[in-house]
Formats: sequence, structure tokens, C-alpha cells
Amino acid sequence: MTKELSLLMLAGDGIGPEIMVEARRVVDWLMENRGLNFTVHEGLVGGAAYDVFGVALDDDTLALARQVDAVMLGAVGGPKWDGVDYDKRPEAGLLTLRKELGLFANLRPAICFEPLVEASSLKPELVSGLDIMIVRELTGGVYFGEPRGIETLENGERRGVNTQVYTTSEIHRIARVAFELAAKRGGRVTSSEKANVMESGLLWREEVTVIAADYPEIKLDHMLADSCAMQLVRAPKQFDVIVTDNLFGDLLSDVAAMLTGSLGMLPSAALGVKGGGAMYEPVHGSAPDIAGKGVANPIATILSLAMALRYTFDCEAEAQMIEDAVQNVLAGGLRTADIMQPGKAKVSTSVMGDSILRALDRLNEK
Repeated sequence: MTKELSLLMLAGDGIGPEIMVEARRVVDWLMENRGLNFTVHEGLVGGAAYDVFGVALDDDTLALARQVDAVMLGAVGGPKWDGVDYDKRPEAGLLTLRKELGLFANLRPAICFEPLVEASSLKPELVSGLDIMIVRELTGGVYFGEPRGIETLENGERRGVNTQVYTTSEIHRIARVAFELAAKRGGRVTSSEKANVMESGLLWREEVTVIAADYPEIKLDHMLADSCAMQLVRAPKQFDVIVTDNLFGDLLSDVAAMLTGSLGMLPSAALGVKGGGAMYEPVHGSAPDIAGKGVANPIATILSLAMALRYTFDCEAEAQMIEDAVQNVLAGGLRTADIMQPGKAKVSTSVMGDSILRALDRLNEK
């Protein structure tokens, strides 16, 4: 009996709908050509949801997100909603999904496809063969810590407060994710924090070291977050798996992303406890300046679908097929505007999607 797979696709704002269309076409191809049985739901999130419901994520969509095997998200936000109340801003929908689904582990690969080596701002020898996995803690730290807010003091000054807080259990579970991934990769984990000036960073370093004892075959290094950022642009291939907190993970993963040439190339996964919820989304934002023009790069979203196949649906062969199809299309010289190089063919969002589907056809015939 074919296993039933359920997926909620939330296109969101800006270029989200355009890139999600291409991911949906790949889902349809998988059902037609690989025998996968997907039940696909669609919904609103972010500014699109606010325009209809007055909130960035309505209760029915959240309930559906809890029921499905995985959520695919496009992008949220844009200047249209700059004046919206803080708790109803488009990004609140994304944060609510992460929190309510218990998605504590954010996996952000930074892979430089060989045909795009020249697109990186770094020298080719620094990024050729680059393959880093950043594991970012996603539901704790300064983004969720209490107290928080903006207050007015007695002297009339205003003060903004955010609290950085982590517990032993939160650090242990994200560290285990990193060590388990490293065991299947290069066997190295770099834990990054600011133990020199932050008590939460010192706790992080101590507790990651505790978990390392359970993985004697994995080499653990500690690196201050600012030094890690410097090393990412100095000698990025020294890293295998980087595990870090919510704030530093947000920053370091964007630094690593640009090593590959474009944010438009990079997928991500947000995972909870084993067998629980999962959400997959491109690293890039909603890019409202190019929305509706048909020029956005759909590859990060399609690769996010590949991550869903690998980590949620246990379809490794199909995940690898998608990644190989992307590699073959890029090797053939096709480029969207964000990864355009001299001598290559500039194509639209839909043409890139067409090309990846044709590459999948060829791989499926082998």
C-alpha cells in the first residue's frame, strides 16, 4: 500500500506565490512519475493572511499545520504591512508556526553548486566544494525570552528590552541534532556562542560539551560567534556542522548563504521532535521589489521540497533526484537573474521550473 503523505503549502507574500507554483509542479511530477501519494492543502500566511483575517496566521490554518506531515512556506512580509501592529505583522505568522509546532531545530545547508562557483563573492578556491550545515536553535533565545517590550522610564526615556535565555534541555536537544547530522557527514561540529561576555553563552558551551561525551567519534570545537563570522568568509571549508543559538544562527546562516552566490539557492528545514511537525522554506525573503515580474529564483523552494522528502517523508531517492536535476540544469548554463553570469542564458521563474522538470524526466528514464 502506498503511504499517504500530507503537505500544507503556504505561499505567503511577495515572490512566495510564484516560487511555490514551481514547487507544486514538482510535487505533481512526483505523484505522476514516482508513485508518491500526496494530499496537498493550501492556505494563507503573513501579509496575505492579515489582509483576509486581520492576523498573520488564522486558527484554521494553524490547526491544519498541526495535522499535516509537513508545511512548505514561501516567504512573508513586505513594506505594505510596515504599519501593522507588531503582534500582527507578517513575520508573526512564521514565528507562531515555529513555536506552536515545536520546531526547535533549523537546518540551513550552505552548498556551493560547482557551476555557480564564479557567482560567489569569494575566490573560487575558497568556495569550490563548499558544503556546510548550520543547525540553529529556533524556539528559544532572545527572540522568545521574557521580559521583552518597549517601556517608558520615569525620566521620559524609552527603553527596549529583550531577554536572552536558554535551559539545559533546550541546548541538549539541539546539540544532539547537530552531532547526529555530523555523524552522517564529516564528523565535525563547531559550537558557536559568546561565552566570553554572555552567561547564556557560557552555559551553551558547557552543555554542548556534556552532550559531546555521548559522541566520541565526533570532533567538537568551540568558536565565538564573531570569530565564526570572520572565519566563514576567510576559510569556510574548515566547517562541517555549525550549531548555534537563535540569534547567532540567524546571522551566521545568512553570512554562509552568500558564500554560495545567492540567497535564492538555499533551502532550510525546521524540525521538531522525531515524528512531529516540520516546516520547509527558502532562506531568502519575499523580495517585494521583484514580485509579480516572473524573475524570482525558484530553486531554493524546490530544494526545500527535496529536504522535506529526505527528512520528513523518507524518500531519499527522490530528494537526490531533485538535487541532481538542479545541478544538471545549472551545469547546462541556465540562470535566473540573481545568479546570472556572463555567457549564461537568463531565464524566468517558470522556465527554470520547466527546465528542472525536464531534467527530472531524464533522470527518471535512467
